[in-house]
Amino acid sequence: MEVRLAECAGFCFGVKRAIDTVHEQIEKGKTIYTYGPIVHNEEVVRELEEKGVGVLDNKEELQKLEKAGQAGTVIIRAHGVPKDTQELMGQGNLECIDATCPFVKRIHKIVDKAGRDGQHVVIVGSPVHPEVEGIKGWCNGPVTVIESEEEAQNFVSEERKEVCLVSQTTFNYNKFQSIVEIFEKKGYNGNIVNTICNATEERQRSAQALAAEADVMIVIGGKHSSNSRKLYEICSRECAHTYFIQTLDDLHLELPKAVRLVGITAGASTPNNLIEEVQNYVRINF
Repeated sequence: MEVRLAECAGFCFGVKRAIDTVHEQIEKGKTIYTYGPIVHNEEVVRELEEKGVGVLDNKEELQKLEKAGQAGTVIIRAHGVPKDTQELMGQGNLECIDATCPFVKRIHKIVDKAGRDGQHVVIVGSPVHPEVEGIKGWCNGPVTVIESEEEAQNFVSEERKEVCLVSQTTFNYNKFQSIVEIFEKKGYNGNIVNTICNATEERQRSAQALAAEADVMIVIGGKHSSNSRKLYEICSRECAHTYFIQTLDDLHLELPKAVRLVGITAGASTPNNLIEEVQNYVRINF
């Protein structure tokens, strides 16, 4: 039986950069907080908490520290934050370090300019995802979040304004293209920007290609990870025996002898040591 890892799997550039930033500050012996979990992987967050890194879940917790005169460092996670939240940081004794993924920062600049130009910003993505919440917070005009083709069909711009359409960086590439086609057929003028990062496209394509060949597919990622969930959806369409796990403890495989290929992929917040652990386990035990 062959065990094969997808060509593109695990930490993306933005996630690695954010985690490296936290580790750099740990080495300096500072009191460290991240605004929200640094990445959507509970194992990574737990390991950082064991090293003394706190998590601020909302603006109220941030303001409480600021008012108390607490010293330390607040690190903005890879997903980014709304503009007003970022402006709150660093007003007191708390130092602010921005570890927002550069690809997300690019979207902030696009929507900020679009709003000032009078365009209606449309964000293709999950309305409850922190990256999308952050992007909304950089819009200074009408903004709508769309997650499905049905919502795209029902969309009507205020006063038929020009539309600026962007995407959550980890959105499903094929689904985004379908939504773009709907907007084009509806005759909306404006700026359509594919802001899905290259790493996401490559990860989804390589996972789909491997799942099409595999008898069994394993997707590793945090349960709150949007990009990991999308990988699971993509792989499930290609391979009926697809498993979604967070850690090795979640893996309960019963493989028939007829299985020839087990494929493995992982979300952008999944560390390499966890991927290797799953690979080795499958190779040794099956």
